[in-house]
Amino acid sequence: MSPTYQFIRYEVQGAILTLTLDRPDVLNSLHPSAHYELADAFDRYALDDDLRVAIVTGSGTRAFCVGTDLKALAATGDHDKPSSGFAGITHRFDLWKPLIAAVNGLCLGGGMEILAACDIAVASSTARFGLPEPRVGLAALGGGLLQRLPRQIGMKHAMELVLTARPITAERALEMGLINQIVEPAQLLAAARQLAQEILESAPLAIQASKQVMLQSLREADLNGTMHENYPMAARMLGSADAIEGPRAFAAKRRPQWIGR
Repeated sequence: MSPTYQFIRYEVQGAILTLTLDRPDVLNSLHPSAHYELADAFDRYALDDDLRVAIVTGSGTRAFCVGTDLKALAATGDHDKPSSGFAGITHRFDLWKPLIAAVNGLCLGGGMEILAACDIAVASSTARFGLPEPRVGLAALGGGLLQRLPRQIGMKHAMELVLTARPITAERALEMGLINQIVEPAQLLAAARQLAQEILESAPLAIQASKQVMLQSLREADLNGTMHENYPMAARMLGSADAIEGPRAFAAKRRPQWIGR
């Protein structure tokens, strides 16, 4: 049975999990309770062997997430977050299962933090992106975004986004490499699920090993060093039954039957 939360929706369809930020009345902005619910949801995703891909989206059509719920913050002064960071994901560096962002509207501030923590992103044509923090005397320090952006989209694009604090369209986000695909609003979740289905065609441990190698390799400036680093998921993949099943299925000209171990 799927868990029940107050501020997010946790919906399972086969091996695909859809996590929906469910505070549309405040543009899916997040307060401490929402952060902790998301942290718990990502923990469940990581531990459930039946779940292989997760989609993160927002409720309604107006916003994916506009960051911190400033009204709640003004009322309580509570900045509390789980150790795994904003939305329970920005400071988590051990989740090797794929995350797909389905950006359905405004993606500002902390919403950009969530986007940067995901692996692939598809956006509605009506989506808008931005980092408005400098225009109110702040900086985007909540979840490693200033460290992630130059690595993901290059220094010049990252500097443009951060220093101008100018909102951009989905088309510009695609040009920058911030997102992978633009679709019409009504097709957003279908497009995200199509990407998830394509990921499901591959062996789950192979996907997780690939993600681990790519992300861990960013810690090393020296390419030679990255090739000699320890990658536990790669070792697990190579010792798995799926590593035997794949070549056998190929030789027999049949679809492989992945078991994830």
